[in-house]
Amino acid sequence: MTDVLAPRREPDDPARPPRPSRPTSSGGWFRAVWRWHFFASFLVVPVLLLLATTGLIYLFRFQLEPLMHPDLMKVDPPAGAVAQPYLQQLAVVEKAYPGSTAVSLTEPKNAESPTVVSVTTADGEGRDVYVSPYGPEVLGSLNPDTTLSGTAIRLHADLMTGSRWGGYVLELGACWAIVMALTGYYLFVRGFRARRRARKADRTGARLRWRHGLVGAVAGVGLLTLLVSGLPWTDFWGAKVQTLATERGTSMWSLDHGAVSNPSSTLDESLPHSHAKDIPWAQQESEVPSSTPPASGERSVANVDTAIAVADQAGLRHPMTVAVPAADDASGVYSVIGYAFDAPSDEKTVHVDRYGGEVVSTYGFDDYPALAKVVSQGIGLHEGRSLGLWSFWGSALMCMGIIFMCLSGPLMWWRRRPKGGATVGAPRGRMPIRATPLLAVGLVALGVFLPFFGLSLLVVLLLDQLVLRRVPALGRWFATT
Repeated sequence: MTDVLAPRREPDDPARPPRPSRPTSSGGWFRAVWRWHFFASFLVVPVLLLLATTGLIYLFRFQLEPLMHPDLMKVDPPAGAVAQPYLQQLAVVEKAYPGSTAVSLTEPKNAESPTVVSVTTADGEGRDVYVSPYGPEVLGSLNPDTTLSGTAIRLHADLMTGSRWGGYVLELGACWAIVMALTGYYLFVRGFRARRRARKADRTGARLRWRHGLVGAVAGVGLLTLLVSGLPWTDFWGAKVQTLATERGTSMWSLDHGAVSNPSSTLDESLPHSHAKDIPWAQQESEVPSSTPPASGERSVANVDTAIAVADQAGLRHPMTVAVPAADDASGVYSVIGYAFDAPSDEKTVHVDRYGGEVVSTYGFDDYPALAKVVSQGIGLHEGRSLGLWSFWGSALMCMGIIFMCLSGPLMWWRRRPKGGATVGAPRGRMPIRATPLLAVGLVALGVFLPFFGLSLLVVLLLDQLVLRRVPALGRWFATT
């Protein structure tokens, strides 16, 4: 299928003397790279179409979800009304959902927004409860995994499989998408003049090919940025790199000893700990900040309102999210996380003693390992939030550009496909691996850096040599030379 190691075969003609072998021409290179680009699309197009579509939905979640759930996510403040203490808001949630356990509380974003309390119900289900702060009054609740954006992010993460295998499929597609982007740039540069001449001559399909190339030249930069910045999340590459980093005394993620290891849905990407899966304190490799129980006869004076007031004095940005300690955890702390959605460098957490209200410890962006700082900024770019509206609309345009590429590519093939179904219509060509050692070195290096790419490439080569070349019908179908 790939024709990487295939020797060139000339047609037998006794009247013509054999011609001396010549180096592969630029045209041969072009068709060989086009062939790789073509076959990579079978895996990459479905994966990128899914990731770009779900990413676009998640990017606009703050606009879409209030439109879909206005009764829960919009509040009409009464004239002269004053927001009630958060302790009372927690109390009405506990009354409305008997047996539930509050996990976290997030302040309203503005006067027309509700307080969001994430709870675990008596049945063990996670729900986000929306509370009007003026009653206080429970407006209702949602299972965050079943909302439009929740479904989108579950597809985006692991195809809603709940297992690593879904993530492996997406990671494999992402690795080959990097290859597809690089080969796409080669095709764009080498074929630019030919596409321009075809467009001026108004040949069939020329305009679509021209647009595909131009959009790809711009979207490719964003695609590579999104793919590389998304690698830390992956179940194989990300986990292995994090293991290597931990062994060397660093981390891709925040090492805040008080960070919650399995954050609720409210702890989203604006918060510094929401993507860490295995962090040292959760493995009992380091000390966790703890509260000091009061002496006998003394009563606790701190609560969630105290924690927010203390964090405000410490300079955290509003709206804040408070991770609430379990009722039976005498040493638990209130972990107050400041809003840093548009500025990862502002990420900061203050841990507050649940009894006296003192600051137990503070951990912020400046305390991150150097690698974690880079990853944090990369996450901000990946999610379109680091540079304000520039980043937001840039990510949105990139997603739409990727969707266009995923649709226009198959459409171009459909228009030029051979009639009759005897072949898939793949370009014929082979990479001159033996004649170009640097190309082999580059492929090996890329395979080492992206193990899923390297392993899958070996599988493709074995299938090409052991199956396609031994079964004539398959060789014709895949246009194997």
